[in-house]
Amino acid sequence: MNVSFSAFNWQNGLLYDYSANSFPTRLHALTGATTFHFQEGSTYYIFQHEGFSFIHGRFPVPKFYYASATGKDSFIQGSPDAKAIIIERINYAGVFTIGGSIEETGRLKYIDGCTDSLLIAPVKYGDPCLNHLHFPAGIEQTMHTHPSMRVGLVARGHGECVTPYGNIPLFPGQIFIIHEEGPHCFRTFDNTMDVIAYHPDSDFGPKDEEHPMINRTIVDGVSAKHITEIRTK
Repeated sequence: MNVSFSAFNWQNGLLYDYSANSFPTRLHALTGATTFHFQEGSTYYIFQHEGFSFIHGRFPVPKFYYASATGKDSFIQGSPDAKAIIIERINYAGVFTIGGSIEETGRLKYIDGCTDSLLIAPVKYGDPCLNHLHFPAGIEQTMHTHPSMRVGLVARGHGECVTPYGNIPLFPGQIFIIHEEGPHCFRTFDNTMDVIAYHPDSDFGPKDEEHPMINRTIVDGVSAKHITEIRTK
C-alpha cells in the first residue's frame, strides 16, 4: 500500500473523503453534462481540465480556468465533454473567484528549479489556497513531505511521482492526493509538467495586524500597523 500517494479515475461524484481531517476536505469530480450542487458552509475550489462549466448557470469556467465558489452560488453544470475537479473545503467561507487560463510557467521560485503561481491566495493567514506548479524537463526533486494533504491534477505534460512505496506515472488528467507527511518527490524526463495543487491550509496570508491597506496607511510618518490604538478601536 502506498501511504504517500493515491490516484483516482475520472467519475462523477465523491472521489475521496477527508472530512474527518484537521482540515476537512472532500475531493469530487464532474464529468459530462451533469450538475454538482454546492452545500452551504463549504467553499469549492474548481479546475476545469476539459470542456467548460457554468457556475450558477451564468458564470463560464473554460478549459484550464480555475474558480472558487461557496454554497451561496448554488451549483456548477458541465458541458457534454466537461472534466473538472471540485475540491470542497468544509466549514470555510471563501470568496467567489474565476481566473485563468493558467500560464506556461509559475511566477514564484519553488524547490529544485520548479516554479509556482498562487492562483487563489488565502483570504487570511491560514486559509486554503490553490496553486499551479510547473516542472521543467529533466527535474529530479528532493524527497520531501507536507504537513497537510495535497490534492493534485496534472493539467498537461508527463512525469512521475517517486515514493518509498513505488513510482507512479503522471499524465494529463491524472487526479491524485499526496497524503500528509507522506514522503515523495516529482521527476520529469523529456517533457515539462504542470500540476494544479490544492492546500487545505497555509502559513501565509494577510492578518488583521498586517495587510497592504493598513501597512500603507501612514499616520504622522508611521505605518498604521505599528499604531495599536488605531488597530484595536
